[in-house]
Amino acid sequence: MGEPSAAGIRIRLFAGLQEQAGWAERQWTADALVEATLTPRQLWQTLQLPGELNSVRVAINQQFAAADTPLLPGDELAFLPPISGG
Repeated sequence: MGEPSAAGIRIRLFAGLQEQAGWAERQWTADALVEATLTPRQLWQTLQLPGELNSVRVAINQQFAAADTPLLPGDELAFLPPISGG
């Protein structure tokens, strides 16, 4: 696992989300951050990720966070689906 990029936001999907979206990781450029404050909720909607965000855990820089937390260049954003045990 690499370090977050200062050029933008590193977006990571895990488990079922990764399979449904068809990708595991993307880079969101810093240019998109300059125009307005960006949140995980806005990225979820812009990227048209599968399912409902309210059933997904959001982590920024490996710390759980609210979906409306402002993102900064260099952040790593992860979307984690619910995990069921058995």
